This record gives sequence, structure tokens and C-alpha cells, in this order.
Amino acid sequence: MNSLTELSTAPLATDEAVDSAPFFIWGKLVEGHDTTHRSRDLGVTFATPRIDLDALVRPRTDLPPLLNVKLSEIVDFLVEAGQKLSSGNNPYVEACVDRMAKVSLQPRKAIEFQMKHASHYMSKRSLMEVVEQNFPNPKALDEWVPHTDHEGRRSFIRAFAPRLIHVLPGNAPAMGIRSIAQSALVKSVSLFKMASADPFSTVAFLRTMADIDPNHPVVQSMSAIYWRGGDDAVERILYRPQYFDKLVAWGGGDAINNVMKYIGPGFQLVSFDPKTSISMVGKEAFASEETLADAARRNASDVAMSNQEACVCSRFTFIEASPEDADRYCKILADEIRVDRMGEGTPRPLEMELKEQIDTLKMMDDEYGVFGKTDGRGVAIRSEEPVDFHPLRKTSNVVCVPSLEEAMKYVNVATQTVGVYPFDRMPELRDLLASGGAQRVVRLGEAGPSAIGNPHDAMYPLHRFVHWMANEDGAVGDD
Repeated sequence: MNSLTELSTAPLATDEAVDSAPFFIWGKLVEGHDTTHRSRDLGVTFATPRIDLDALVRPRTDLPPLLNVKLSEIVDFLVEAGQKLSSGNNPYVEACVDRMAKVSLQPRKAIEFQMKHASHYMSKRSLMEVVEQNFPNPKALDEWVPHTDHEGRRSFIRAFAPRLIHVLPGNAPAMGIRSIAQSALVKSVSLFKMASADPFSTVAFLRTMADIDPNHPVVQSMSAIYWRGGDDAVERILYRPQYFDKLVAWGGGDAINNVMKYIGPGFQLVSFDPKTSISMVGKEAFASEETLADAARRNASDVAMSNQEACVCSRFTFIEASPEDADRYCKILADEIRVDRMGEGTPRPLEMELKEQIDTLKMMDDEYGVFGKTDGRGVAIRSEEPVDFHPLRKTSNVVCVPSLEEAMKYVNVATQTVGVYPFDRMPELRDLLASGGAQRVVRLGEAGPSAIGNPHDAMYPLHRFVHWMANEDGAVGDD
């Protein structure tokens, strides 16, 4: 392949303090301030080393380092790394939190919480549950599993270790850590493209693993770097079937559309598309002041988690209520959203365009009701139809509907999680939700975290990651 050692280099201002975002390449830390970038959301400058594309590609003639490592050994290593990650005195995590607080839209406390609790995914029980949910026979990860069909034809099947590029999201600090674990479980050779809103956490975990054993096959199978999304000089080289099997992409519409142009025979896309989550509140919420307060509190929890940055966060609530009753609900909801349950302190302010849109609705009180304030701490908007903008920064749009069944016209393939109240109405709604395209229905207030090992975005991801290989060996008795 063509060698390209320096890309998109910008001179570093001598009077500007810039955080370093080092790379991690097959077990080695690569540091440097050769290239400067600005984060997408907040425009914060950070610096990275030069990119050596030759170093990022493992020849297909080399077997994946994890191929013949037993799954049980991989799990044990991940468990040890998870414990070290959350030990409380991990210098990589501490530095990561400091740096991420500057570039992320999420408050520092939320970042600390997610990093601290990322290791919960790394328990032996959780990791094995993920594997068992994704693979009917997990032995296929360790060996060629024999199978004979009903006509006597003999085969051996293997979930072969894939070569993956992961385009990581920037709105969930723990997602890089989870992606590393998932990649290790399927024994992949993986290159992680970090986001400008989080060019730190993935490397922090890889360094933690390297401290345990820099030569462990898990460590030797992983690389993490940053480049600006859409940089053709990088992507036209790396996004090729000669080097990788699949592109695992998270992100907004622009990010997914960008990578689509590289997808073709031999290079597949596993896409976690941009999603919107919603809430559905039945008329039963108005049975008493207690039930009304309970529904609003649960709704607020689904809205406000992770500063409403994650896909599972509720943005629209469809409620069986008149405008007058919905206003009662919205007042409680706005107050509950504004409760600082994590001690996050001063929130990120609303972008000016969003603030102006909401302030304009305040002046249309014959059509809308606006409760709370546009200060980034929480606001609820009552309307007869969904607003034509995307609710962000603890903003909930409460839409009045005659029945929850009528709300199904707003459900589509971009609807991820649906929180329902009261809980006993989930069975009557779930087939309609699935038919509309939704991918997950939960009790209101329980949008996150999801159950271990369940499908994500209507698929079992690890099952999609692997390269399924069959060795057919004739009919029984042919020997």
C-alpha cells in the first residue's frame, strides 16, 4: 500500500495549551503533537501524532493474534483489565476525564460516572452472557464445530476472527471500552477510529490492558487513532477489503452517509444508525397525583440521562391527555428534569438556534405550552404535533394524542427505545411498535442501561461481526 506518514497537519501555536491525544497501535503507545484538530461540538484544540498508514494494516497472510486463544482466557484478561480500569487510582482514566471534560458536551460528573461504571460490563458473568446471547453455540469461536445435515453431508463451521474498523461515537465515553471488549470476544483484529468529542477514553483502556501484559494477544490485536471523519486521504486507503472485512460505524446521518461510499463487495457495513428514543404515557398516569408524579419522574430520568446525549434518551413523549392535563404533566416533568441528581453542576448551555426556537414557541401560547427554562437545565414543550426540531440538552416535547395507538404514526425505523407507562400496556403495544420499526420497548424510567446481551438496533452485533466460515467435507461414509 502507499505510505502516508503525515496527514492534515496544522502548525501548533506556541502560546496555546493543547491536550495530547496519543495513538495506540498494536500494543505500543505513539505520542506526538504533529497534527492539531478542533473538536466538532465545542471547537477545542487537541493534538495527535502523524498517521503512519502502513503501521495500521495487518497482512491477511498473518493469522489474527487471538484466533487460537481460548475464549475463557480472553474473558479472564478482560475482567482483570476492567478491575484495573475502575481501581480508583488509574492515571490514564484520571487524565482522560480531565481532557474529555474540555471536549465533550457531557458534564464532568457524567463522564466520571460512565468511566467508573464501564467496568460493570467487564464482569465474567456479563461477558459470557453477551457471548451466549449472540451465538447459539459459542464453541464456534474457539474451534471448527462439526455439523451433519439431514442428507448426511458433513461440515465444520467456525465464527472466524474478523478484521474490523470501528468508527466510534463521541456521545458515550464508555462505548470505546465496550467496543474493545466486544472485539476481543470475537477475536478480531480491530482499528478504532476515535471521535473528536472523545479522542481519549479508548486509548486509556488500551493502555490499562498493556500495563497488565503488553504482549497479550488482546493488546496486540487492537489499535486506536484519530483522524477527521471524511478525510479521503486516510479513508480511501484503509476502507478496503484487502485490509478489513467490516466497518462498524456509529454516528449521525452525515457520518454514516460518508462511509457508505466505501462499502462494496468484501467490505460490509455494520451500522448503528442515528436513532431517536421516545416515551409513551397512558391516561392511567392521571389516576392520582401520586401516579402523575411517578410517571413524570420516570419520564424525566429517561430524558436527562447523559445530558440527553445518548440515543436511548427520550426526546418526545406521547401522552393520552387533553392539552390542559398535558400542561399539568409538563410542569411536573420540567421540574423533575431540572433536578441535578448526579451533581453535574453548571450544564452546557443550549445552542442559540435551539434556544430561539423554544423561546419563539413561548409566544405562541395558544398552540404550545413551555415549562422550565432554556438554560440547559431542563424544559418541557407541550404540543399537538411533534416540533420540527430535534430536542437536545434536557428538552422534552410532550405531544397530546387521543390514544397511544394513534402515536404509532410517529414510530419509524429510526425509533430506538420506547418507554411505556403504565407497564402493563407494553404487551398491547409491542407488536405495533415492532411493525413501525422500533427496536426496543421498556418500562418508562428504564431506558438505560439495557439488558446484558440483548439485541442492539434490531440485531445481535457480535454475530454480525464475525466471518462465518464453512468447511464442507463430503457425505458421511465417503471416507
